[in-house]
Amino acid sequence: MSVSALGSSALRIGGSLLCGAGLGARVFVVLALAGCLTPGWALAGGIPTLETVVVGGGSEEGLIGLAGAATEGTVSARQLEHRPLLRPAEVLELIPGLIVSQHSGDGKANQYYLRGFNLDHGTDFSTRVLGMPVNLPTHAHGQGYSDLQFLIPELVERMQYRKGPYAADVGDFAAAGSATIDYFRKLEAPFAQVTLGERGYRRGLLAGSPDLDGRNLLYALEWTANDGPWALPENLARLNGLLRLSQGSRDNGWSVAAMAYRARWNATDQVPQRAIDAGQIGRFGNLNATDGGHTRRSSLSGEWSGRDARGWTRLNAYAIDYSLDLWSDFSFCLNDMALTGSCQRGDQFHQADRRKVYGLDVAHSGFGALAGRPADFTLGVQVRHDSIDRVALGLSSARQDYLAIRNDKVAQSSIGLFGEAQVQWHDKLRSIVGLRSDHYHFDVDSSLAQNSGKAQDHITSPKLALILGPWAKTEYYANLGFGFHSNDARGTTTRLNPDPRDPGYLSPVRPVTPLVRARGYELGVRSAIVPGLHSALALWRLDLGSELVFVGDAGSTEPSFPSRRSGIEWANYWTPTPALIVDADLALSRARYTGAAPALAGGRHVPGALEKSFSAGATYDSHARWTAGLRLRYFGPRALVEDNTVRSRASMLVNARLGYRLGSGSSLSVEVLNLFDRRVSDIDYYYASQLRGEARPVEGIHTHPAELRSLRVSLRVGY
Repeated sequence: MSVSALGSSALRIGGSLLCGAGLGARVFVVLALAGCLTPGWALAGGIPTLETVVVGGGSEEGLIGLAGAATEGTVSARQLEHRPLLRPAEVLELIPGLIVSQHSGDGKANQYYLRGFNLDHGTDFSTRVLGMPVNLPTHAHGQGYSDLQFLIPELVERMQYRKGPYAADVGDFAAAGSATIDYFRKLEAPFAQVTLGERGYRRGLLAGSPDLDGRNLLYALEWTANDGPWALPENLARLNGLLRLSQGSRDNGWSVAAMAYRARWNATDQVPQRAIDAGQIGRFGNLNATDGGHTRRSSLSGEWSGRDARGWTRLNAYAIDYSLDLWSDFSFCLNDMALTGSCQRGDQFHQADRRKVYGLDVAHSGFGALAGRPADFTLGVQVRHDSIDRVALGLSSARQDYLAIRNDKVAQSSIGLFGEAQVQWHDKLRSIVGLRSDHYHFDVDSSLAQNSGKAQDHITSPKLALILGPWAKTEYYANLGFGFHSNDARGTTTRLNPDPRDPGYLSPVRPVTPLVRARGYELGVRSAIVPGLHSALALWRLDLGSELVFVGDAGSTEPSFPSRRSGIEWANYWTPTPALIVDADLALSRARYTGAAPALAGGRHVPGALEKSFSAGATYDSHARWTAGLRLRYFGPRALVEDNTVRSRASMLVNARLGYRLGSGSSLSVEVLNLFDRRVSDIDYYYASQLRGEARPVEGIHTHPAELRSLRVSLRVGY
């Protein structure tokens, strides 16, 4: 699609929006479209960077004069290189204030926490890898399911992150924030790496990037196995492969990537604390030895980018083939007793997902002028289609299905149009005005005919940022933005309760709102006034039209009341010497339900919402023989019920890494995870379950423990 065609589409949508908008909204839309469609751009080469302050290991890291908010940034490979990691997705913990945990086996998507959210498996945090979206809507296990187990940390070149709904080019699932992860196009040298650890941990990685007549072929093959500390060995087996052919750079060049990943595992899900206290099971024990799953993901994607003094055009296309089978049991005998009066089969359920995902993103930025001032204008379109051949929920025993609850086929399509104008009004004042319009269409073919149907919805999200400064290498930000998350397509057409475990089976239910609005505000400051130290401080608030709540006996989420979150974040990045990086961040947040309805539930606390987090660490690399990394993470206590009468405990973990270069591209490293062997929880929930021998359901804390202290040794050999 040409830039002029994009402009025409944006104009048509903007015109239709203006018809029903109030005066303030009309002025905003006219401003955004005028900025985006202004003809006769002066070729100024874009907004000049004023007093750019470079902090860290890369030229795009910690920039004053470029950021649109105090809480956005770029993480470089240097920050990641010597950082100890338990799981691949912990790459995201380089984002200040973000926590990654797990409540099941390590083949399943992680739990994420940020900005007062228990994000479940990714509902309000958008993630992309090599330009492809990771979040999956209308997923069998949870809306926005974001499985990053296929990530290879050694290949990550950089990660760009933005918190809050302030960026026009990010749509669904980005109310709390977003991250874009990109791999290297060319490695310094090929290498083979072998890692051995306690409790059956084994990992092998082979990677390189030979030159093919001016093009780079990045290849990687990874294999991982692990049993973990669990009484039931996890028997994790993960195989991962990548081929990426590229030429040029990220700004001027292209790449084509093929990826393939599969995994299988046994899961020790969260268990009742009362079972551990009574000695019925050990701390790493389980109550259903057949929980677990297997998953597969393959993809083909292509990116092209061209940039010169006039502007910057980028294009991204992708196709993804995905499947998941997941067996879980969170309530044990509760549903079986209610259905049959006995506990012969237990409460295991099977969630299945089969889908293909297709998408195309196109954007163009023009560098020019507005009213004689330097300006950048961006237009873009994002199209996505999820062809879900099967999304199913059924009851099972020992992974054998015996009752289907629902089995649906879904076609879900979306198109997002966005425009953004950034103008340098004065040497110490610039603005970013954005507008996004998203349109969704759902087509559900359900096993229960009454729950089949079609639905559609659209939502418009304006954005505004004002940036003052810099003065004395300090810049000030004010941000306002609207965002959203989509709800499960099945919920938009469901009219009868399909769950025979529920007392209201086949009773009428109200369809959910397809798209839920979020509104965010933020005031922030970013400073590099102290040599070598980059600091960012932000006050923020986020209002969400409908909260999603975890349902223990189904392993899924359901819409709930509106909510409001607010908080303060302080992030610091210090390079006292070229060899040493020290970082520390603190995040405090408050999450409450809003409106009159929560009073009926006994309280306004959002269960599981993150309240406090703190992390600090250091990495050392003088490019001589020795390297080191040390990391502390504090995960604060959280309300587990609405009235705050039950709370989780806090956890603090320390990981360490020590490396030694052997020469010729070879090195030896040792990682110690949970260095002080802390007996803490990875995650806690509060809900009702029923164990064998219990006469009735019991409400209580259900926990998944953090893993024991683990030693891992890695040998990397260059060739």
